[in-house]
Amino acid sequence: MKSKKQPITNIEAIAIPSAQESVLGPVAQVPAMKSREKIGIKQPNRFWVIVLLLGWAFDLLFWKQKVGVNFALLLTICLIGGVYLLFTEGYKPARSSLWLLLPFVFFAVITFLRQEPLTIFLAYTFALFSIGLFATSYQGGRWYLYWLSDYVYKFLLLVGDMIARPVAFVRELRKTSSESVDGRKSFPVPGLIRGLAIAVPIVLCFGSLLASADVVFNQKLIDFFDTHKISEYIQRLTLIMIFAYLLSGVFLHSASKSRDEKVTEEKKSFIKPFLGFTESAVVLGSVISLFLIFVIVQFRYFFGGETNIGVEGYTYSQYARRGFNELVTVAFFSLVMLVALSIVTQRQNETQRRVYSVFSVAVVLLVMVILVSAYQRISLAIGWHGYSRLRLYPRIFLIWLGILLITVAVLEIIQRERYFAFATVLAALGFAVTLTLFNADAAIVKHNVYRSWHGRNLNVPHLASLSTDAIPALADEFLSRSLPTSTHEGVGAILACYKYAEDAPHISLYDWRSFNYSSWQAHIALQTIRPGLAGYTIQYKKYPVRVRTPHGVLYDCWTYDAANDNDNGRE
Repeated sequence: MKSKKQPITNIEAIAIPSAQESVLGPVAQVPAMKSREKIGIKQPNRFWVIVLLLGWAFDLLFWKQKVGVNFALLLTICLIGGVYLLFTEGYKPARSSLWLLLPFVFFAVITFLRQEPLTIFLAYTFALFSIGLFATSYQGGRWYLYWLSDYVYKFLLLVGDMIARPVAFVRELRKTSSESVDGRKSFPVPGLIRGLAIAVPIVLCFGSLLASADVVFNQKLIDFFDTHKISEYIQRLTLIMIFAYLLSGVFLHSASKSRDEKVTEEKKSFIKPFLGFTESAVVLGSVISLFLIFVIVQFRYFFGGETNIGVEGYTYSQYARRGFNELVTVAFFSLVMLVALSIVTQRQNETQRRVYSVFSVAVVLLVMVILVSAYQRISLAIGWHGYSRLRLYPRIFLIWLGILLITVAVLEIIQRERYFAFATVLAALGFAVTLTLFNADAAIVKHNVYRSWHGRNLNVPHLASLSTDAIPALADEFLSRSLPTSTHEGVGAILACYKYAEDAPHISLYDWRSFNYSSWQAHIALQTIRPGLAGYTIQYKKYPVRVRTPHGVLYDCWTYDAANDNDNGRE
């Protein structure tokens, strides 16, 4: 049977090739377009130029410089360059992702405003965390819906793409850009690199032979090529290429894998619930019973205050340390237990959900009692010994841990378990922001100097071991006329120790790239009170370095354990 030919009724269906298509064919254009979509970057040359310029910026800001304002500048430049590159390629950031720029800007600025160790560490950590989260959720913007597994998976994927994605990008690029649309060959960058790699050793070999043959030529080469400088240039070039390579992986990841398609669904956990309600109820009920008995038995010990210091021989220091250990072992693991059980427990009806929520709230309330006890113990230690970093950190941490526990309980009640990880991130950010705004070292100075007015000892080695954040506050106290003579000379001894450290002979190549506002303010403060320190003498020939006050009192400048709980054995 012969098939009937179908008549062509739509004249627009007839494809009439243009003059160009008749020569090259339609395949010459469509594959090129699809290849650009596959590799994620439409303008590879511009992409490489930008990442190499950013690599050069890294070298310019950090070579032979310590970390200062250069850290914030580099991250900001990389952020601007990356957003510009992705935006011009057609990748627009999600609005919710732009909120991550607020903590990034805050902590990036803090990196050159403070010098206190934990504050600086948290500033570096959260600045990198914010910009990394921005990169991995650039197009999707669903970072606030991540489970803990999503955070881990996304950051591991980002690190993996930083290492592997540029290589895959180059391979894809070589397959698709060997010839342009008009049939002409593109600029042979790989061939140029291979040619240089072959030519360099040959030229060096011939150059060494010619240098050996002619003394004048050899001298010219020596003058032109400095071995030390060449080695330095090679090192710098290597660092530039490594940084540009890793940064290109970040940009490629944002272009191709930041849409958040694989984020865990809204009402599903990353682990399917497998534990029965009865088992979880038994666990929570047992923990509640234990905590309740512990609180009842230890009620006098918890809230007896100073009257119970010395029970069974415990000192203030041991009292505070035991409170902090209870915080770590009870509150932290209780939080982990609540989150874990909430994820794996099956709740098949509304009654089971309500009972589980009641148990969770009961655990949180009992843990809050323990947190209050721990907070009181730290406060007692501060009242007796004064401020130190190891007493301020847990005091602030206790507050935010309590807020997080309450938040987890509320999320459990309203059945928004998905936001557990987001709440944890916000609590961590809150702790870091509070510690930054509190200015721990300056607060230690003001509180401990104030205590000395009331007959307490001023621990000079402790205060002399703080960061430069403390120096402006010390200078203000030194210039105050209301201080008692002994306290005034103690503050002067501390400043004399800082002055000795600043005046110690050293060769510094650091410039504006290593600028830190705290160090700059400390330098100005020391210059202001320098005339008042004329009567203080430094004894530096033997360790430890000591300072003698105008009235002959001798203080150590530093101690191995400046923040110890017995105030260097003076109380």
